Amino acid sequence: MDRMIYQVAVGKQSNLYEHCIKSVANYCKKYNLKHIVQTEPILKIRPDVNRTGRSKEAVERLGYLPIFEKENAFSYLGQFKQIAIVDSDIYIRENAPNIFDQLTDQYAFGAVAERELPCAKKYKSKIRKYSKSAFEQLTDVDWKWNELGAEFYNMGLMVINSKGFLPYLKGQTPKQFLDREEFKDFVDGVGYKKWSTDQMLLNWWVKKESIPTLNMDWRWNGLYKGIDDSRLPEAYFVHFFLKDLLPQRGENISALMEAIG
Repeated sequence: MDRMIYQVAVGKQSNLYEHCIKSVANYCKKYNLKHIVQTEPILKIRPDVNRTGRSKEAVERLGYLPIFEKENAFSYLGQFKQIAIVDSDIYIRENAPNIFDQLTDQYAFGAVAERELPCAKKYKSKIRKYSKSAFEQLTDVDWKWNELGAEFYNMGLMVINSKGFLPYLKGQTPKQFLDREEFKDFVDGVGYKKWSTDQMLLNWWVKKESIPTLNMDWRWNGLYKGIDDSRLPEAYFVHFFLKDLLPQRGENISALMEAIG
């Protein structure tokens, strides 16, 4: 096994997470992939409460930012030729091809650019608004702006070629990487970055470093209720990223599977 899929599922799991993680496990068996599910916090990245714009109450309650836990996958790059980081609310269909075949050696990183999805009308508006709030002030990189906003990737699904990607980590551990001074405002949530997640940080970093990136076909990260419903059956990976829009918030699996065709 020289390829691995990494997921994070800390705490009590919902029916949705259990069902999606099981689909990933089956996918890994089909293609002889290593499957690692992190069930306890490891990195425990914590913002500076004296400067953060985030909810101090939430920070104190949890003690760390769970969204940055999945970067712990970087610690496995030396053990595998390729890794994919897959959010635990992504369901993989049985007919999905091997995702690792998509990322050829010329690329170090691959993900789906949200504006390249066959978006529903309402979601196009959300992309424009998110682009403006998250990336407009980050003027030191080229976001390739167009009528749909910035070119940014949904980091719920990332594919990495280890050999090409490792040099950009400069020998750092995942925690050392996230503790870089250049990322401090993202992690602390200063100013307009108060809502920032690893998605905002990684999008900026990938472009700043000019990491060779593949804009993957949208079918590898089909956003439920983000894309047009009629196109959803085409998606290999279905991402249930908006829990409030799921049938019974994702707890009724039969209804959920019926909804995605």
